[in-house]
Amino acid sequence: MQKALRSLKRYWPLYLMLLPGTVYLLINNYIPMTGIAVAFKQYNVRDGLYHSPNIGLKNFEFLFKTSDAWLITRNTVLYNLVFIILGAVLAISVAIILNEIRSKRAKQTYQTIILIPYLISMVVVSCLVFAFLSNGSGFLNHTLLPALGLEPVSWYSEPKYWPFILVLVNTWKMVGYNCILYYATICGIDHSLYEAAVMDGANRWHQITYITLPCLKSTIIILTLMNLGNIFRSDFGLFYQIPMNSGALLEVTNTIDTYVYRGLMQTNNIGMSSAAGVYQSIVGFVLVFTANMIVRKIDSDSSLF
Repeated sequence: MQKALRSLKRYWPLYLMLLPGTVYLLINNYIPMTGIAVAFKQYNVRDGLYHSPNIGLKNFEFLFKTSDAWLITRNTVLYNLVFIILGAVLAISVAIILNEIRSKRAKQTYQTIILIPYLISMVVVSCLVFAFLSNGSGFLNHTLLPALGLEPVSWYSEPKYWPFILVLVNTWKMVGYNCILYYATICGIDHSLYEAAVMDGANRWHQITYITLPCLKSTIIILTLMNLGNIFRSDFGLFYQIPMNSGALLEVTNTIDTYVYRGLMQTNNIGMSSAAGVYQSIVGFVLVFTANMIVRKIDSDSSLF
């Protein structure tokens, strides 16, 4: 106890700085965890959370017994795998390119340009995509395709194009944020390593391969592990607003989150949406825990815990 009091007295400014983040985490992440009980109840407003009747695992049947269970699970997992892999490769590549730029003004300009999409609301992004893909006045159908001698395409009724469109939109929007994380790590690499490599005759490619990428290993592993925790979650705006909730595209745009939302709008069953959230959280935890165990056995210094 005395040791704790001495530590508190010595480091109280740091604990004070930590307090706002702790309060936010408590209010935003931990207090809402009491809502897990809703997943096992036939929730109604009149009886409240604790007096609503218990129904066991019936809310989970909404996800597992539906004919769309395989479809929404497949879409959610495969899209996220592509986002994780492609996003990491592009973000690392852009971060390395930024590091090679010597002009400070040019570097700041490029950083701002690639980060702007991340700050744009998905609602605005959906309007931008519609401006390109609209059947009547879209840029592609009205300008680009006719210039190339091609027939207009009914984008919002052709599912085969949308896996590529969604991946492109997500990559454009997220690569800037991920790039900044990797770029910050690159900036922390000791420059004497590069100087020694140059003296040994290493070219740019050798420096990237034998210095930059190995120094990024821990950051890559940590970000990948954190992304694995969300592999059963999807960006609702990306899969609902970008395709404009088109029924013709549900085969390739319907994910767990959008499916639950549509079910909630039809049945107003809050317990089903809560069950989906619990299911996603449990699977994400298991995936992160398992992946971290594997990483810890291979390289304990790179594991999260």
